[in-house]
Amino acid sequence: MMRLKPLAAVAALVAAIAATALTPVEAKTFRLSHNTNDSTTWQKGAEKFNELLKEKSGGEMDVRIFPMAQLTGGDQMKQAEMVGRGALDFVVTSAINVTPLVPEMAVFSLPYLYSGYDDVDATTSGEPGKKMEEIMAEHGIVVLAWGENGFREVTNNVHPVKTPDDMKGLKMRVAGPMYIDVMNALGANPQQMQWTETFSALQQGVVDGQENPIGAVIIPQRVYEVQKYLTTWHYSYDPIFVGVSEKLWNSWDDKTKEMVRSAAEEAMDYQKTITREDTAKGIDFLKEKGMEIYQPSDAEIDAFREATKPAFDTWAKKVGPDLVGLFQETIDAGGKKAEAK
Repeated sequence: MMRLKPLAAVAALVAAIAATALTPVEAKTFRLSHNTNDSTTWQKGAEKFNELLKEKSGGEMDVRIFPMAQLTGGDQMKQAEMVGRGALDFVVTSAINVTPLVPEMAVFSLPYLYSGYDDVDATTSGEPGKKMEEIMAEHGIVVLAWGENGFREVTNNVHPVKTPDDMKGLKMRVAGPMYIDVMNALGANPQQMQWTETFSALQQGVVDGQENPIGAVIIPQRVYEVQKYLTTWHYSYDPIFVGVSEKLWNSWDDKTKEMVRSAAEEAMDYQKTITREDTAKGIDFLKEKGMEIYQPSDAEIDAFREATKPAFDTWAKKVGPDLVGLFQETIDAGGKKAEAK
């Protein structure tokens, strides 16, 4: 019997090793916060990121998504700060929502900086995008990839907006400090408000209007149910991005970092594509839903550009003339390339 004990021990060890080999590796779950509800392209981009991360990691990495800034009590501005401190793992948020923490991020949204998607793509995929990633890293956030919120259009319940004068006196919900200055320049009455509070504020007449992109927000958030008029003035652009806590990022080896970044880039490419598709067909959809749409002429857009120039100049100084110059030079270079074709 004594001789059998070593054999029994070996058998037990083999069984234990076999059981361990058959036991799947437990997935590490990370938390991701974003601003909007679960019907938006923000959510779809976050879901795609999770799907790709699971696939690339063989199921070892999983992302739990929290919409409507749930983890920060609905405060969309706090999300980036928490990621920077390492209290949150990932965030999908827009540039304008980060400006209280990183004022330079307002450069993307300067009024009438961009004239179209080619201008946008030249900056997010070029030197300006890299520069902004460096600036964000100084605040503890690694930008993994750029997505799209889009060109922000104005809606209200009082009357059609065709000229800058039509903005005077309107109570407008805005997302961040720069937009307060823009609305003041137009003679409107801006009120900074969390997005979680905005729908009911529009419904109850606490504010007359708001400004947001069609494909990413106005349609999926059903703004058309509480707003009558929309003007496609394309006055400001807002990118979104996937950011990760620098503390978490630095805990990974190079292979893991490459995998996470790859998943984020693929997810944001997908998110940007579906956002632009939804925007392209959005005008007809909103007309069907009863909204009155006004599409300004180039001359009318120029009038809005001129009226918002004081806000542009104020914020160009805040974000830094060199940074604004980098964006403008990149946009101009892209235009020259397009003309050469």
